[in-house]
Amino acid sequence: MRHPPRLALSVAGIAVALAGTAIAPVVTASGAAPACTVEYSVTSQWGTGFQGAVRITNNSAAVSGWSLTFDLPDGRKVSQGWNAKWSQTGSTVTAANESWNGSLATGAEVGAGFIASSTGGAPAPTAFRLNGTLCNTDTEPSPTPSPTQPPPSGAPPALHVDGDKLVDTDGRTRRLLGVNRSGGEFMCVQGRGIFDGPVDDASVKAIADWKANTVRIPLNEECWLGLSNIDPRYGGGDYVAAVRDLVSRIEAHGMTPVLELHWTYGQYTGNSAGCSDVHAGCQKPMPDARYGPAFWASVASAFKDDPAVAFDLFNEPYPDRATSTAAQAWTCWRDGGTCPGIGYEVAGMQDLVDAVRGTGARNLILAGGLAYSNDLSQWLTYRPSDPAGNLAAAWHVYNFNSCATESCWNSTLAPVAERVPLVAGEIGENTCAHSFVDRVMAWFDARNLSYLGWTWNTWDCSSGPSLISDYDGTPTSYGTGLRDHLRSLNG
Repeated sequence: MRHPPRLALSVAGIAVALAGTAIAPVVTASGAAPACTVEYSVTSQWGTGFQGAVRITNNSAAVSGWSLTFDLPDGRKVSQGWNAKWSQTGSTVTAANESWNGSLATGAEVGAGFIASSTGGAPAPTAFRLNGTLCNTDTEPSPTPSPTQPPPSGAPPALHVDGDKLVDTDGRTRRLLGVNRSGGEFMCVQGRGIFDGPVDDASVKAIADWKANTVRIPLNEECWLGLSNIDPRYGGGDYVAAVRDLVSRIEAHGMTPVLELHWTYGQYTGNSAGCSDVHAGCQKPMPDARYGPAFWASVASAFKDDPAVAFDLFNEPYPDRATSTAAQAWTCWRDGGTCPGIGYEVAGMQDLVDAVRGTGARNLILAGGLAYSNDLSQWLTYRPSDPAGNLAAAWHVYNFNSCATESCWNSTLAPVAERVPLVAGEIGENTCAHSFVDRVMAWFDARNLSYLGWTWNTWDCSSGPSLISDYDGTPTSYGTGLRDHLRSLNG
């Protein structure tokens, strides 16, 4: 969904900014600064791997190129990284500068991140060398975020695909019925916080009081990874922790959390561009290969042990606006790479599925189609392969979309819904009324399908649209339609 006007995004550098607790550099006994300092942190950890980050400070003469080396003990292997060219020989890891971040003036900093495999734990390296010079760092490992807590009693079910249905572990058919909770995709990148409005227990309970069983949470790629253009108060470890907390609150009220990649990196100025900025400040036509897979590897690793969490790969793809043929658009959608009309390297849906499954996560995955997820006409033909067999189709519809009539739904949606579960991740209208979403819900109810209203935010319902006028759950005239309908379905 396009968002109401927001504050302009300030442009900063594109090196990774560390977030969370880091190892502090040691100062020599004389108080003199070492030739270089490296801060190291583990920002996420799971049974078979972890996500790490380094921040390098050059305290010596300026350099035009840099190479950081350190050892990862006990067979740990770097599988991917960002903001540096990562390689590994034996236990020695090398992070060499990219073409755009090689210059380090005296006192300058640069950061990079990586994902590595592990047979257990993630002990910190004991020594770092910058261009061969030993850097002075603490040797104690940093604390890591606590793992997701086991779901409480009455928590939402672990869902998996069974033909055209979503079912729980007992084989009972389940529907995802609820709302979107916008904010995490734009507040952090605009330097204004993490969420738009409260996400405390009272505000989450208000959603549950509507008899919703699902909350979709839009996320920002750069904020989760903690890139340096993000205010460190709102990115990296703090952002991840805030998302974890919200997921826990949603689950505590028996609702399914759906984590969704909304805004991403990559400069696009073509047809229907939302912004000209390279940073994740608007909806892009496709996710980027530079950070998209790393984002999903990190998110999946963080929640792989909580099968109640679902993953929505990318909000609203629109490569069809950049390319000249449907075949090119759908091929770009699935395979990524160099796509006509898109100036950055694209991560296709298959790349993102592979990133999630590569962590061992078997959580439910949703994948939306073309035309801002409003076109599923060739979804079945181009759907990515999922080794876990847990992939569903996502679809969005508003009263102003192309496919906004029952005849279109009958011809393009019904064939998909006969083969795989179909989730309308966003439904809404910009009329401040609910006659259109009433029609959508009736069509989906007749087929026992899922839908989520946009959005649980107190915006002007004609520009949002917004379901509520207060976070205590007071509905707008538009939101009244969804609230009353959910209550009629779930009692």
